[in-house]
Amino acid sequence: MTTYIALLRGINVGKAKRIAMMDLRALLDGLGHTGVATLLNSGNVVFQSRQKTPTKLAVEISAAIAAELKIDVPVIVKSANELITILAENTLAEAADDPSRLLVAFVQDAGVLPALSAIAPLVVPPEQFRVGREAAYLHCAGGILESRAAEALLGKAGKAATTRNWATVLKLQALVEKLGS
Repeated sequence: MTTYIALLRGINVGKAKRIAMMDLRALLDGLGHTGVATLLNSGNVVFQSRQKTPTKLAVEISAAIAAELKIDVPVIVKSANELITILAENTLAEAADDPSRLLVAFVQDAGVLPALSAIAPLVVPPEQFRVGREAAYLHCAGGILESRAAEALLGKAGKAATTRNWATVLKLQALVEKLGS
């Protein structure tokens, strides 16, 4: 069994695209995944599955949500090994004294990461932005709401990316470790 992390984009923000975590867990259980656990109320799921790729899992989960819950939502799935790489590549973590001000942009296809570099001109020091092999990282030292780069990363990345703050990523790592890889 391989451990995976599914990240749903844009659910439970405002009144649109509401998904109860209990329903999300039941949906993944129904797809045959095991050890299903959710984190927070924003579409973070850790689970185990056999012999599937993250891309196939993302398509499968998104289609099941559309069919069963009647909600169209982009889903990004990363393996536990990919999460390890994402954690290791984050060179901004040490400088971020507040993990809620450090964003990680997850993508299903690493080939779209270079396009995220388009936000670089919006980065105003002491903000920092880096693109890694598996994710992009934005440290908003003055706060996410004050950052034009964060606004662009959160909004203009479209369905290709979803962001989580560093505190959430570390909590996901703890769930992965608890479940085992």
